[in-house]
Parts: sequence; structure tokens; C-alpha cells
Amino acid sequence: MSIFFANRAAVAVLAGLLAVAATSAARADIKDYEFRPVQTDITQGDGIIVAVQLTDKRTGKTVPDAVIFASRIDMAPDGMPTMTSPLEALPSTEPGVYRFKTNLTMVGGWQLSLGAKIQGEADTLESKLVLKAVP
Repeated sequence: MSIFFANRAAVAVLAGLLAVAATSAARADIKDYEFRPVQTDITQGDGIIVAVQLTDKRTGKTVPDAVIFASRIDMAPDGMPTMTSPLEALPSTEPGVYRFKTNLTMVGGWQLSLGAKIQGEADTLESKLVLKAVP
């Protein structure tokens, strides 16, 4: 009878270890995600739509339903980080694509900075994308 209980205990421990291994292997790291600009060269002007795609680098698939809680656009790439423009979040037209309306008042390099929470991830994704406003 003690062999029966020892076998059951061994099976229970093994099942627990497998469950922990499966959970930790399935969990992604925040570095497995990235924002990519849909278009890097954008026509300079007012009311411009900037779109970015959030992807899982391991699968190449888009990631919908992220919560973007911080956003900023400025001319840091051209040495003018204090030259900012208003940035308004717009509804998405497709899963995993996040759109913003802004005024690109000058031709040159613009930096789009984003902070986002991804469902199921404890860490925050922080991203700085460089865009170019062209005439």
C-alpha cells in the first residue's frame, strides 16, 4: 500500500513540474514585441494619420487590444526634442494597428514615443520610432 501512495505522489510531483514548465515556456518576454511604423515617410502637414503595427517578433503576427497609455511625437531625430506636436489616438481599422492624428509642422525627422501594456504581460512596452516628414 505504501508503494501505491509513493507512485501517486511521484505522479503528482511530475504533473506539477510539467505544469510549471509549460506555463513558463508559454510566457513571452516584453522584448518579444515591437511597434513598427506602417509607413516611415509621411507627407508633412496638418491632420496627418500615423499608423503603427504591434507585432509579436516570435510569430510575426499582429497583437490586438494593447492599451497605449503614453504617446508623444517630437523632432528629437533632428536635434529638437522640445518641438512637439499634439497627438490624438484614433480608432483602429484593423487588429494590431494603432493610429494617431497629428500635425507634422516641419519637414524632417520625427520621433513617435509609445508606452503600452500588452494583455498577459507584466512589463510595459516602450518604443521610440523614427518617422520622416517629407514635402
